[in-house]
Amino acid sequence: MKPQTTKARPKRPTKRRHFVATNKKAKSEVIAQLVRLARKERLDYQEFLYVCQQARKKLGLRKPQRERKLPQLLPATELKKFFRVLQKCGDIQHEIMLNLLFFTAVRVSELVRIKVVEIDFDQCKIFIAEGKGSKDRYILFPKSFRLVLQSHLRANPKNRYLFETTRATPFTTRRIQQIVQQYRIEAGITQPVHPHLFRHQMLTYLTTQGLSDSQIQLISGHESKQSLETYQHLSLQNVEQAYQEAVKAIEI
Repeated sequence: MKPQTTKARPKRPTKRRHFVATNKKAKSEVIAQLVRLARKERLDYQEFLYVCQQARKKLGLRKPQRERKLPQLLPATELKKFFRVLQKCGDIQHEIMLNLLFFTAVRVSELVRIKVVEIDFDQCKIFIAEGKGSKDRYILFPKSFRLVLQSHLRANPKNRYLFETTRATPFTTRRIQQIVQQYRIEAGITQPVHPHLFRHQMLTYLTTQGLSDSQIQLISGHESKQSLETYQHLSLQNVEQAYQEAVKAIEI
């Protein structure tokens, strides 16, 4: 009598709770199957959207996190070259405008909307009405730049906005971008240069000069949950001296 042998049960495949398609071919196949199903069942947009949501949920598909790339800053030599060319351009308003853009780290969309009445020459600050996120704030400018701005306005007494075109209208952000590109080309700089780059340059510079994250927030208008507690206990007055000391050393 032969001894009975027990057959080993085949192992059940373990369920993958968090399946993430690892290549384009697998992702395309999933999408193709969903599209075929939608056509077969004649689903409308809302029904198809529901099916996609359920499929993502069941398969554990997740959107890949967007990589936060650090801004590619200009080397100090290239930055100086840009502003040297700007100084020689002969257009005083362009020179003042781009210098202010750099010194204040203001967003270009905020720069073009600065009104003359919003400038406080005594405190060397400018009121920004409804900046990003519809929030009001002040920005600082160097004391050494006060006379430059005053001279600019004396030469343009009818200005309503700090910077105006020949048609007495504020500049557009697109026009500022074009102006920056013009001087980048004249300076022979191959690296991309755009108005927002000057904001990155200044905030990076202020950080290297020892200004804290909370101080940088006040200058830039950024909002951070991580340092909000400290941020709430600071005012622009506390930052002013550190800012003025830092910009003294800038050579452009």
